Amino acid sequence: MKVFYSRVSSSDGTQKPDRQLQNIEGFDYVLTDYCSGSIPLYERPKGSQIKSLIDQNKLTHLEIHDFSRLGRSTLDCLTVYKELTQLGIKIVCRNPNIVNIGDDGKPEIFSELLLSLLSVLNSYEKSLIRERQMEGIRIRKEKGLYSGRRIGTTISDEKFLSSPKSKNILSYLEKGYTFQEISKIVPCSRTTIQKVSNLNKKQTNQVNNS
Repeated sequence: MKVFYSRVSSSDGTQKPDRQLQNIEGFDYVLTDYCSGSIPLYERPKGSQIKSLIDQNKLTHLEIHDFSRLGRSTLDCLTVYKELTQLGIKIVCRNPNIVNIGDDGKPEIFSELLLSLLSVLNSYEKSLIRERQMEGIRIRKEKGLYSGRRIGTTISDEKFLSSPKSKNILSYLEKGYTFQEISKIVPCSRTTIQKVSNLNKKQTNQVNNS
């Protein structure tokens, strides 16, 4: 089954998918999401339909206008790309021109090299962000404006589980994602994922025993 997928950030007419929806003849489904790119692919209304087709082993070909449509970050896009490739689902990206599986059924070498480059650039981007954060902290410390968390302070289990990151981790756990997969998607350490899992089980047991 062939699917063409597009996404724009709003449905109020300020952004239209027309530019993406070119040469879409011959597809079984043409799906367009109107939502923020910060939402993971499978949690979007139309993206969830793609996940359903994958789970039913019906999706054989997914085409997109540009690589960023696959996720909310380069790492997220790469994770989805690799997942579909491992499942033998052909991905055709028009911008840049990427095809994961060639006509011979083997991985397309040039696309693999391009994705490796994207992965390196993503790591570099993350290191730059971290460097800027540390520089900001250093400047604030010099000005006496930064103290960090006070030694000895703790955060309650309820507050920890109610944080956006913990809720995001929990949603992936409930969907059956592994710790390794979640650590790449969120991203976060496996220790954090384990803590979310343990605290959630603890709360669930308390509710069931009350």
